[in-house]
Amino acid sequence: MPERAEHAFAPAQKDDDFAASVFDGLSRPLKSLPCRFFYDSIGSALFEEITRQPEYYLTRAEIAILEANAPEMLGGELSGGILIEFGSGSSIKTEILIRLMPRLRAYVPIDISESALLEAKRRLTSRFPRLDVRPILGDFSHPVALPPEFERLPKLGFFPGSTIGNFPPAEAAQMLRMMRLTLSSGGRLLIGVDLKKDARQLVRAYNDAKGFTAAFNLNLLARINRELGGTFDLNAFRHRATYEPLEGRITMHLVSTKEQAVELDGARIQFSEGETIHTESAYKYTIDEFRRVSRSAGWLPQRVWTDPDNLFSVRELV
Repeated sequence: MPERAEHAFAPAQKDDDFAASVFDGLSRPLKSLPCRFFYDSIGSALFEEITRQPEYYLTRAEIAILEANAPEMLGGELSGGILIEFGSGSSIKTEILIRLMPRLRAYVPIDISESALLEAKRRLTSRFPRLDVRPILGDFSHPVALPPEFERLPKLGFFPGSTIGNFPPAEAAQMLRMMRLTLSSGGRLLIGVDLKKDARQLVRAYNDAKGFTAAFNLNLLARINRELGGTFDLNAFRHRATYEPLEGRITMHLVSTKEQAVELDGARIQFSEGETIHTESAYKYTIDEFRRVSRSAGWLPQRVWTDPDNLFSVRELV
């Protein structure tokens, strides 16, 4: 039996939620699947490989920004407070901040990937033995209940990776409102936001030469087969990522290479040749565009840090 995350104060993503979302998305005229289901243990491992690819500038640029500016971002010690990370994944970037906060009361990573939380807790507990690491297994796009003893403590939120870009601007604003509720009055948020740039560079970042992004995308179908008894033939679908300049976003799809039918729990789902399943959007912003989104969510935008090539940004919201 697999090990389970310790101190998980929110429930795991339910299997019936996965099943219901899959049936709903594949029943629509324009088929789609929520990108939050990418991150089972296999998907999480594949994403870590993506971040190491030369085409995927986002992780390298954000780490460089954090390493160069973390003392200024923190603005002094968060003594006795808690650091809350939304969609924490492996928590690699977070170590840059934690190293500068020796009197931090606790670190609270929130993620839907149990394997990522377990690995992060093991690693951080080993490297920072005095730090109280409290993983929360759950979907941070919904209200998150913190342990009661943390409610009145100072809070710093951290949302790296430009995950906010997975949501259209109106939904991104709603997400920021949820985070404001979690962090409570007086809380502060550091958030990574990818910047608009040459379309060719954007497209390459989501089409790495070694095919890790394609495997990551196709693993969503493999997960449906594993967990829901689907009959997807992964060889009959291909990965596609394109940039839509009017919307300012990358879109990822899985494209059916032939006319085919897939069985799923007694249902038969038809695909025509060339029909797609939308799996992810990644919105890109200018500095001013994201300021407007954050203001509409009730935040006051403060400082902005970028890398020397202006590929990526980290924003401060209060």
